[in-house]
Amino acid sequence: MAEGLLDPRTIRELAAELDLRPSKQRGQNFVHDANTVRRIVAAADLQPDDVALEIGPGLGSLTLGLLERLAWVHAIEIDDRLAGRLVQTVAERLPAAADRLTVTEADALTVTTLPDPQPTAVVANLPYNVSVPVLLHVLATFGSVRSGLVMVQSEVADRLVAPPGSKVYGVPSVKLAWYCSSRRAGSVPPGVFWPVPNVDSGLVALQRRDPPVTTATREQVFALVDAAFAQRRKMLRSALVGVYGSSARASEALLAAGIDPTARGEVLDVADFARLAAIEPV
Repeated sequence: MAEGLLDPRTIRELAAELDLRPSKQRGQNFVHDANTVRRIVAAADLQPDDVALEIGPGLGSLTLGLLERLAWVHAIEIDDRLAGRLVQTVAERLPAAADRLTVTEADALTVTTLPDPQPTAVVANLPYNVSVPVLLHVLATFGSVRSGLVMVQSEVADRLVAPPGSKVYGVPSVKLAWYCSSRRAGSVPPGVFWPVPNVDSGLVALQRRDPPVTTATREQVFALVDAAFAQRRKMLRSALVGVYGSSARASEALLAAGIDPTARGEVLDVADFARLAAIEPV
């Protein structure tokens, strides 16, 4: 097998070897364009000593691109056939990097520890159907991750980076903002994938920051976020009845936090939710 990044023919050869039929359930769409891989790696803006965490490496397109540039790659793959073949693919195509790859066969949502070196960045073509929960799990679990670049469905990318007041601002926007600042870092057309998805993809760049100052726990803040957006057209004093027990108590807490009880959740930023969560129910 040739060295270097994967091309469309090699992707299909590997899939045939594994008798792999890409699964929609697992969001398996494999990047087969080397220029796209290099663009993603460059956009991640990483240093040679960075350690990447890749979720769903698939047949290894992005893994190879990362190993060309970085000190180490941790890859988490749920499909046993793909996990097993990835080590071999790297050994064949980039032999000098074979000892700088760790492959963990698991559901990424269940992984809570990784061997050293610890990851400093998450760089991944995230499976569309679980992209948000996986990203939030990684950020919550691996405090060593300071930055990242993830590829997700374009509309999900818009939601992740949306500011308060935007039509697509919601739970993913607020929860991601707890951990990171984020921005759109480009788009990826369907034609660079096999099989070709029926949606565009978007790149989201991440930079870790400290969470808002609050005496509340993250879980308490996120519970308020979930409640506020469960019925997003409701005023907060009504949307938070389940948390505070009554509209009157919800209004008192909102006023104590300096928030208009008639406002809706979509106008609050993460600091607002953190401040409200610190108010003890009366």
